[in-house]
Amino acid sequence: MTITFLGTGTSTGVPVVACNCEVCRSTDKRDTRLRTSVMVEVDGHNLIIDCGPDFRYQMIREKVEDISAIIFTHGHRDHIAGIDDVRAFNYVLNKTVDIYASQEVINAINKEFPYILTEKRFFGAPQLNFNVIENKPFAINGINIQPVEVMHHKLSVFGFRIGGFTYITDASFISETEKPKAIGSDILVINALRKSKHISHFSLEEALELIKELKPGRAYITHLSHFIGLHKDIQDSLPPNVFLAYDNLKLEL
Repeated sequence: MTITFLGTGTSTGVPVVACNCEVCRSTDKRDTRLRTSVMVEVDGHNLIIDCGPDFRYQMIREKVEDISAIIFTHGHRDHIAGIDDVRAFNYVLNKTVDIYASQEVINAINKEFPYILTEKRFFGAPQLNFNVIENKPFAINGINIQPVEVMHHKLSVFGFRIGGFTYITDASFISETEKPKAIGSDILVINALRKSKHISHFSLEEALELIKELKPGRAYITHLSHFIGLHKDIQDSLPPNVFLAYDNLKLEL
């Protein structure tokens, strides 16, 4: 299994055009963060988790030639806005791309892109095959996937466990019922928006406490706003098995 961080950032913060913070001015490539997404390659299949507004560039940067499926965590725009650009894969590969999402996410996509989910094909619209998922295990091309339900303030969001890899983003709470699904992961990815507390995301301190509880072999922190600070400063403060993720980071499992 190869895990590629397509993006580790968020829309939260000062608009870049008006920003002169140390993160924007940093020459460290690890401080350049596109919207959060990850690609998991298993047995020749590419599974994309979330498809935000930076999707097209992320695919070009990683030289991705095929997509087996896109899986969605939730329906916020920074996680679904790139779905229109799937049409390039439709055209080049002459195939429909499978989408796996909750009914709530599909409703959000339909609201944002009303020309996709139509009875009669709208010429040029991305060709997608929607599969509704619930908080139950499912499989894509023989790859078993376990949803992990978390809360993004009052919104239910899915994290996913694929083998020894667990990916959770946009979470502020995980119930005692769901935590066992992530315990003992070889690699755990968890979100931490900033150092201070936030209503709908874990803070850095909260993420570190959760990592201690879930006991992964390694943990990587994603969905980082500018308020988290510089990569090198945060990394130096983390425990030995915890790492700040960055765009284009690749992990083997």
